[in-house]
Amino acid sequence: MAMLIDPARWPAHGTVFSHLVSDRSLEELHAFAAAAGVSPRAFDGDHYDVPVERYDDLVARGAEEVSGTELVRRLVASGLRIPAAQRSGKLDKVLIQRFNRLLPGHSPLEREPVVADLLGRWSQPHRHYHDRSHLLAVLKAIDLLLRHGEECGRWTRSVKLAAWFHDAVYIAAPERAPGQDEEDSAVLAETTLSELGLPEAEIEQTSRLVRMTAHHQPRDPADRAGAVLSDADLEILSRPRGDYGRYLSAIREEFAHVPDPDFAAGRAAVVQSLLDSRPLYRTRTGARFWEKAARRNLSAELHPTSRHWTP
Repeated sequence: MAMLIDPARWPAHGTVFSHLVSDRSLEELHAFAAAAGVSPRAFDGDHYDVPVERYDDLVARGAEEVSGTELVRRLVASGLRIPAAQRSGKLDKVLIQRFNRLLPGHSPLEREPVVADLLGRWSQPHRHYHDRSHLLAVLKAIDLLLRHGEECGRWTRSVKLAAWFHDAVYIAAPERAPGQDEEDSAVLAETTLSELGLPEAEIEQTSRLVRMTAHHQPRDPADRAGAVLSDADLEILSRPRGDYGRYLSAIREEFAHVPDPDFAAGRAAVVQSLLDSRPLYRTRTGARFWEKAARRNLSAELHPTSRHWTP
């Protein structure tokens, strides 16, 4: 076990707080916190905020005392650290700026209700993975692909708008037909972008791309816009161990209503389908940067007793 705690120096609610983290896994962190009686509400993405009166008890239970600098250094090295820009306080500002840049010819009065509705959808409490952090990650992955020479022709804005809408409707209930969330998201895109007065061809392209994310299989090898969006959405599969483990935990939380055996069977089918995709990434950049790591992560998840890491 590698539990770390820094000095209680962070003021709030009339006291001061320490940060409790694990530099190995979130599962270990949650188990330690639960055993120590730390409220789940104290969890903030990659750490628990614990008041000074709990400090000595947590140290006695095995938490290692380290400086704040050392705690952050080891958390970053583990891959579990959530960058400041991805924390909820800054996410909205960053995302709003990105959305506004997509519609420079529209007034704030036109843009603000749309982005507010979208951010509200991406912030729904049942979302643990398909949230604003995922949205930002997809947008950043699109930017990376474009910087490395991938092209979408005249559909670059459609690809980015499709990223905004691709999980705008996310219910993931067992009674929902496969692909229904993507279909409803595409219809939302069509309605919203039509009201904004975007060209019909651009609306059709955006909604087509949203529907494509139901299977991540661009029908046409020449569909470069589809390849860019699909690869950006699947970039998470290539992340380092800590990020991939956090992704798996978040996905399980979103399907907490599904019994363990059913979830395991369904997840295994999804993972096998991804492994069967040849190639998994459709752009040259995605294949070069992400394919090998993604296949390693997926294989390790499907065969946890192998020599691959265990999430």
